[in-house]
Amino acid sequence: MNTRQFHRRVWAMVLLLALMVTGMGATLYDLQINNGERYYEQTQKTIPERQNVPAARGNLYDRNGQVLVSNKVVYQVTLDTKLMKDDRNDILLTLIRAARAEGVEWADSLPISQAEPFRFTTDTPFCADTVNEDGETEQVLTRLGRLSVKQKWIEDPTQDPAAESQAPAPKEPSLLDRIKAFLKGRPVQQAPEAPKDPEPLPDARQLLGRMCDSFDIKGQGAVDKKEAKKTGQACPELNIGDMSPTDARALAGILYELYLRSTGVYQATEYVFASDVDIDFISRVKEQDLAGVVIEATTVRQYHTQYAAHLLGQVTSIYPDEVDYYTSLDLDGDGVGDYKMNDTVGRGGAEQAFESYLRGTPGTRTVERNTKGKVVSETWLSEPEPGDNVMLTLDIGLQAYVENLLADAVPKLESTETEGAACVVLDVKNADVLAAASYPTFNLSRYNEEYEENAQNPLKPFLNRAFQGTYPPGSTFKMITAIAGLEEGIVTPSTKIQDKGRYTYWTDVNPPQCWIYRQYRSYHGQVDVSKAIEVSCNYYMFEVGRQLGIDRLDEYAARFGLGEKTGLELNESAGVMAGPAFTESLGDTWYEGSITSVSIGQESTQATMLQLANYIATLVNGGTRNATHLLKEVKSNDFSQVVHTYQPRVLSTIDIQPKNLEAVKKGMLAVTTENSSVRPYFQSLPFQAGAKTGSAQVSAQTEAHAVFVCFAPYDDPEIAVAMVVEHGASGSTLASMSADVLNYYFSSQETREEIPEENTLIR
Repeated sequence: MNTRQFHRRVWAMVLLLALMVTGMGATLYDLQINNGERYYEQTQKTIPERQNVPAARGNLYDRNGQVLVSNKVVYQVTLDTKLMKDDRNDILLTLIRAARAEGVEWADSLPISQAEPFRFTTDTPFCADTVNEDGETEQVLTRLGRLSVKQKWIEDPTQDPAAESQAPAPKEPSLLDRIKAFLKGRPVQQAPEAPKDPEPLPDARQLLGRMCDSFDIKGQGAVDKKEAKKTGQACPELNIGDMSPTDARALAGILYELYLRSTGVYQATEYVFASDVDIDFISRVKEQDLAGVVIEATTVRQYHTQYAAHLLGQVTSIYPDEVDYYTSLDLDGDGVGDYKMNDTVGRGGAEQAFESYLRGTPGTRTVERNTKGKVVSETWLSEPEPGDNVMLTLDIGLQAYVENLLADAVPKLESTETEGAACVVLDVKNADVLAAASYPTFNLSRYNEEYEENAQNPLKPFLNRAFQGTYPPGSTFKMITAIAGLEEGIVTPSTKIQDKGRYTYWTDVNPPQCWIYRQYRSYHGQVDVSKAIEVSCNYYMFEVGRQLGIDRLDEYAARFGLGEKTGLELNESAGVMAGPAFTESLGDTWYEGSITSVSIGQESTQATMLQLANYIATLVNGGTRNATHLLKEVKSNDFSQVVHTYQPRVLSTIDIQPKNLEAVKKGMLAVTTENSSVRPYFQSLPFQAGAKTGSAQVSAQTEAHAVFVCFAPYDDPEIAVAMVVEHGASGSTLASMSADVLNYYFSSQETREEIPEENTLIR
């Protein structure tokens, strides 16, 4: 290479580098000098945020593959008042008007009518009567009542002003006290004022006025209350100037929802202004460019049935007092908590019991918003993985039938004191929960809107009477006494005992009596165990129970599951099995003669319908007590594999001799074939069934609880049913309903829809 050519190349490289440096310098000059201020402002207006994105929850299905709960993608409107700053009320009012224009309903639970004349939409706006665990009536504050007390809109109406002050009665200072105070140059100490009468509660308009004042809701011409006090100018109770009362009420309703959450009165971390909004409303709101109004796509639970509310549960935000618990959970063992404080979790029912399957794996993303809350950029760090699908043992067709049956029949029973009711249907062989109805019930899809009404309902719709309600089993307990007596050799199937009406073994003074003697001064005569069950002879059970003793009787009751939880995945009561230990724990005295009451299902024994149904299933399947369960199996989100299949658990066994079991079952069969009050309802069924009635006296002033248990078919039992009606009088009144349940179950088996298994052709 010659020298000239080398120099040309060097100069070419120098020129290229000079051009590159000049270009970079010009670009940097433009970014930092010409547009530096604009870009700086943009960086200051961008708010980065790392988000934990929940995965789509798995679906819930019944045993036949019918969808019970799934997900629905919707657009929802949430509010971030921190971004609204001083324009909060104006922004919310603009949002309200946009919703009205598009016919969008927003969440508003303030119990005040939407327009004048303002009135409360409930008879108990501030407090309501409820029955505590001791059965005593007490007043509790509603949501509005709790917030009103916190914001000092009212004095607490549940507190007794006289009880708050423990000070002695006020005394006037004596003449000597006055002289001493004068000589020491001190003012005379005045006697404390007597407690004032509580301020009367405001009406709806007055309360709205206090809310508007507290929330700073006012238009042009509103009177400044501080200035009004100085000048003595009158200040109207609804001080909103030129703002319309309807707008003021709507604005107060939204702020009421926000304050419920920010003050901890209502344990939810986010207020959703409106859900499932359409594109027209979204476009209108976007045009307004409202700061702090966030519209995002999300998934919500969609309920495909109005039944099984107590069994399915719901999904809510993590409550503030649960944050520490959930954020500390490390279910996958990776050392990192699986929940964040703004996550949602299952609440009650299957949603909570099977949370680990349904939840899925959350994702993480980084989102940047401007000062108005609008997303300007989004980066996924990890995408969420949907949850698994849970198949329940529940038969939703049977569940719907039982719930409708209770709702229709219970109010029509002869007893005028009837309250709640419950019914449980179990598979005899494996303790699958086929149906578990509690009356009255509630609507899951309208849970929040109807919460206050249901919470104040004296019949307690939120109580799951099937699993948590406990009742004396009454005469339905007699099969346990009979089996215990037979297995322990106290009696044989052919042993007969003479019913003498009054059982005078311990005393002639007020001895326990057989029901037929108490009511009709009659006797059952010579009865064996089968006849004793058929006619429900108390005297027979008194004698067998006395010879058994409380220890042996309690042992058999425990092996049948009374006084113990049944193993269900949902919350259930353990109930109580009567005996010396429990009686003495109450501070009472156990007497030897108390065994007579225990042997017929009275005394302090308390059982759930789930326990009674499982006890009958254990009896008729030959003595194997399986754990009850609601989970059938779990399948992956795409149904490509089975993640988990429930494996039966045996809790206890009883070696019942076939002849003894047959004697007891024979007595239960006779109840449906010979008993005049029960037979008419069972004689038309195309199969035989065994049953037992029961009535448990609660007090002398009220009707007894009506209890009924049955199983079918008699020769090869498939299902067991237990039913109760609170204050429903005799258990025979439930015979018709129980027979209808059996008839529906067996008649609908052939027509019941089932999902075909994977890899099978649909013809």
